[in-house]
Amino acid sequence: MIKVLLQGHNYSYEIAEFLKLFSSEFSFLDGSEVFTVNQDMQDSEVLVNKLEIIRKRDRVDIFTNTKVFLGGTELYNREIKESIDIETLDKSFVDIDKNSNDSENIKDNTEKYLVKKVIETEHNKKIFAKTNKKLDNNIKTISKRIIQRSMYYYLLDRFDANVPWGILTGIRPVSIVNALFDMDMTEDDIRENMKREYLIKEEKLDLIIEIAKRERKYIYPLSEDKISLYVSIPFCPTRCLYCSFPSHPLAKFGSLRHKYIETLLKEAKGVAELIKMQSKEIETLYIGGGTPTALEADDLNYLITGLFNIFDLSKIKEFTVEAGRPDTITEEKLRTLKKHNVSRISINPQTMNQETLETVGRNHSVEDIKDCFYMARKLDFDNINMDIILGLPGETPDMVDSTMKEIIALDPESVTVHTLALKRASDLNINMNSYKDALASYQKMIEMIAISRKHMKDNNYNPYYMYRQKHMLGNLENIGYSKEGYESLYNMQIMEDRQSNYAIGAGAVSKFVYLDETRIERVDDVKNLEIYLERVDDMIDKKYREVEKNANKSSKRN
Repeated sequence: MIKVLLQGHNYSYEIAEFLKLFSSEFSFLDGSEVFTVNQDMQDSEVLVNKLEIIRKRDRVDIFTNTKVFLGGTELYNREIKESIDIETLDKSFVDIDKNSNDSENIKDNTEKYLVKKVIETEHNKKIFAKTNKKLDNNIKTISKRIIQRSMYYYLLDRFDANVPWGILTGIRPVSIVNALFDMDMTEDDIRENMKREYLIKEEKLDLIIEIAKRERKYIYPLSEDKISLYVSIPFCPTRCLYCSFPSHPLAKFGSLRHKYIETLLKEAKGVAELIKMQSKEIETLYIGGGTPTALEADDLNYLITGLFNIFDLSKIKEFTVEAGRPDTITEEKLRTLKKHNVSRISINPQTMNQETLETVGRNHSVEDIKDCFYMARKLDFDNINMDIILGLPGETPDMVDSTMKEIIALDPESVTVHTLALKRASDLNINMNSYKDALASYQKMIEMIAISRKHMKDNNYNPYYMYRQKHMLGNLENIGYSKEGYESLYNMQIMEDRQSNYAIGAGAVSKFVYLDETRIERVDDVKNLEIYLERVDDMIDKKYREVEKNANKSSKRN
């Protein structure tokens, strides 16, 4: 057990998330500016981190030092000093400490990006916004980074850890690369910066740079005039073991499906007026869940017909519906989707191993998955995605290899490979004691990801988007693969946060992206189905308030 003492700051939450990359065996000591080894610590391993921030007229100096003691003996001592120039963006924000041989203290531009998140952007020319609050936030961000770097090498050696993402704990590392490309940095410069500032390994760096370069062809040039539209259908036949999404089992809530569609279309009308008022153009439409095909064919038809009557969808480039679970898919429902020109569907097996399907609560067979896929092909669906999850209870690398071979034989246009995340509200997490021995080890997860990547690469599927989640096994990643030309525009936009996403329905979360301020505001609809049905007007009003609030800010700035 490592005891952790923080001095000069209280970033205990962020440091805890970082320490979890290496071990769960740690605890925090009560803060003190003076550290002495008392009798209770004689046999303890104690990590002490100290942070000092000095503000000057033209710069902020940040100093951090990490020491580790065992029984009072110092085992480790690493310090990092950085200066942030707050006046001139043409100069580096990180100065070289010329009296140090520490490779951490090297001039580069990565932290420039972090500070530049407080600026306004116009034609890629950056104008610094001098506000104390924004500056404080960015100083805090930089401070956390250098604290983590000062601890990293001790933890890496102490736990003999394999941490390919370095100190990156965020969910969208591709966004950092895209931001550096926006600064006109070369690929070589980006590689050096990412390795130096985030200690990321080459294999993961190759992945996110490849994805960023592929994404940029689709999401640029950026435009605040275009948005994506998400529609939530929060019903499922049953709740899967690993799921934390809004999903209401049909056995209990199925009778509310039509009433829900009526209420959803009411919210749609309110949001459509808002979109029209702003002169926004809907670029993509995504109906997800839950499981949209948990609706009966008539309700599915009624919903889509209503959406096209309410919204101007004449210019959409992509229309996706998650057909999802094979135990909800029928020929009648697929014909309904085809009639409405749905361009992309998902048929999501999660695994092609029957025993695992039963363990996670999927009431269908492997053969059902294949039958649904062939049925969709027969009806001329030519853009089908399939989702799988690595690390499901009891799964082995050999089982993953078998799943990948089955998926490749079906030949879908895209495959999304998820790593199991132990989500707080999932039955899997709630009943962890029953499943912990069945979960894959870190090394097995690495092996599973390698197997999936090899199958994808060997069969000409390219990684085109990725994201990470908290509590993901091995702190690894989810990757979307596709054949050339079948990349999902919606997925890329939603992951990179470069386009506003207007979302309706129980559990839906709208994201309002303000490109000129590099700011995102989230507005959520309630998850509970029955409350949503009662309070849909409030859901509409919340979105109007966000738009009005931003309009008021804009008028004050002008």
